[in-house]
Amino acid sequence: MPRAEIDPALSIRVVSVRELRYDQRAAEGDDRPDHVRAASGLAMVGGRLAVVQDDAAFIAYVSDTEVSAHALPRGAGGRRRFEVGLGNKMDKLDLEACVAAGDELWAFGSGSTDVRERIAIVGYTTRLHDARPLYRAIREELESAINIEGAAIVGGAPPEPSGSFVPGSSATKLRTSGGRPDEQLWLFHRGNTGPADCGPAVVKLARRAVAAWLASDAPVPAILGSARFDLGTASGVRLGFTDAVAVGSRVFYLAAAEDSANAIDDGGVLGSQLGVIDGDRVRAAPLALGKAEGLAFDPANPKRAWIAIDPDDVDQPAQLYEIELVGPW
Repeated sequence: MPRAEIDPALSIRVVSVRELRYDQRAAEGDDRPDHVRAASGLAMVGGRLAVVQDDAAFIAYVSDTEVSAHALPRGAGGRRRFEVGLGNKMDKLDLEACVAAGDELWAFGSGSTDVRERIAIVGYTTRLHDARPLYRAIREELESAINIEGAAIVGGAPPEPSGSFVPGSSATKLRTSGGRPDEQLWLFHRGNTGPADCGPAVVKLARRAVAAWLASDAPVPAILGSARFDLGTASGVRLGFTDAVAVGSRVFYLAAAEDSANAIDDGGVLGSQLGVIDGDRVRAAPLALGKAEGLAFDPANPKRAWIAIDPDDVDQPAQLYEIELVGPW
């Protein structure tokens, strides 16, 4: 089992902090807050940051100048926001991870309940894919309940750029989401579902098989393998994956130690971590930014990245930290 080693030579420098508030007010009946809340995953799509939210059925798109919203299909009762105060928290998609696949965004439900076993595909159309067979296979592979909180496409040469992407635009050149033959989709299980949880783990699938399954009636992709990780603890609570992204041949991840008995209830965050998986070696540095749940890198600068912070408060906007990696990452 790979173990994360805290490397004192690694750190980050915060360049800027931004509250994520939408530029335009929601249309009447849209059921959208005025701010991005519960930011739970980041991905770079067409030169913008896509932000998924675990309790609001919207994708936020963040550029240097604006924050816009792309609506996902409505949930039970026609709602697009879900919270304890509305009595519908258990109806949410719980989108906790996302990854750019060509010009599509794949956003993954956590799998912590039946409702949360769906994948949102956002491209020239927007739809939800019933992913229950895949989530069942992941549970069987890990022999554990699951809470998927990160996704990364690993391996293969980077694709050729195809221009900016705007959801719903027919003018943007389509780039296949199938990817190169050697690329894999890694899904990151947080490891916080309860005492019987297997711990932080990564499940690996062939990206092309996943793309074919999401696009048609192709067979459910087979699991290529899995790996379990020891990320350490904070104040006696186990650190677990909260997001991940591939940068070249390495995979960077976020982890948090949340004092909660399960994957559904929120708890106090006792520590966070930024780490890098490089083959069999895992190195990490502590973070002091709160509940760090989203991670994305600048494609043109591997030392520049963004981290999204979930405030665990529906009335507070998520924060976006621009950071610079310091040291021999």
